Amino acid sequence: MGAEAVTLFLCGDVMLGRGVDQILPHPGDPALRESYVLDARTYVALAEEVNGPVPRRADFSYPWGDALGILDEVAPEVRVVNLETSVTRSDHFAPGKAVNYRMNPANLPALSVARPDACALANNHVLDFGREGLAETLDSLTAAGIAATGAGRDLDEARRPVIVPLAEGGRALVFSFGMESSGIPPTWAASDHGPGVHLVPASSEHTAGEITERVRKVRRPGDIVVASIHWGSNWGYRISRADVRFAHALIDGGVDIVHGHSSHHPRPVELYQGKLVLYGCGDLIDDYEGISGYEAFRDDLRLLYFASLDPISGRLTGLRMTPMQSRRMRLCPAPPHDAEWLRQTLDEFSRDFGAQVHRDPDGVLSLCEA
Repeated sequence: MGAEAVTLFLCGDVMLGRGVDQILPHPGDPALRESYVLDARTYVALAEEVNGPVPRRADFSYPWGDALGILDEVAPEVRVVNLETSVTRSDHFAPGKAVNYRMNPANLPALSVARPDACALANNHVLDFGREGLAETLDSLTAAGIAATGAGRDLDEARRPVIVPLAEGGRALVFSFGMESSGIPPTWAASDHGPGVHLVPASSEHTAGEITERVRKVRRPGDIVVASIHWGSNWGYRISRADVRFAHALIDGGVDIVHGHSSHHPRPVELYQGKLVLYGCGDLIDDYEGISGYEAFRDDLRLLYFASLDPISGRLTGLRMTPMQSRRMRLCPAPPHDAEWLRQTLDEFSRDFGAQVHRDPDGVLSLCEA
């Protein structure tokens, strides 16, 4: 008998700051410096205009809603999220940023409740309150027992993967890095002697080679490697040829899953050499519910990704994606007609990558080769 598959939970952006922070037990300073919104509570009011009252001082599990029960039912061995907010009380707004996300460190149980094993931090909001805010973010996560990768007090720390032990003796290695295409300012890059994010140049096979060389230095037989990438624009389904080549080069170099995020809606899924490429997982938790202008992309629909891998080869043995919907700033199961819309959309754009998306009798989406 072969070794049992290892299941990982992956998702898009978890944005517990700004409006979401305001409905939690310890709301921080709501002040914003955006062009049109100066108070984070405005985003709560916008959501209420669309779907009805949102509770204040909601418990820490509220934003996750029904997703927590699904996570407990599936019981993945590894849980990976992209935490896209600064965890700080700082009011040092990063200059030149149009949007700034922060959550009160006292609200971190709203992240802990999902029991993440690894938080990717190489994104375009983790330094929204400068390096002081980043330092508090790192300290707060450490104090809460939450492992992070992709940002650090220097480049070595930012590059260091989270290592999650697996039951069969192997490990999951989670690397996090981001690109300017996602909106990360180049000045945020960590250096040998300065804090920041693990920022890599635009997609190129040379850059992929540098990353996979670091992977090979720490990988052992039986390990599963996740490359968590913040890249690309917020909207649209087109994937550049450079990004496709980059993802393929990562897998050719030893990565088992490419976990892409930054887009506000799910993007195509690919099975390459038996390995999984998620080009964009979409948002999972945010305060965008009442914001108009991109309705065609149905960014109210979210996905929980459960990828099962052979622990020996790292090849995908199954991908199940649970459709959710954000209503009243809480995740609930997507209605069947919305889940079908999401299936059709993912299927249409994933076929160019040799993949088909089916909807199983239980309403969960699954991936197979075209």
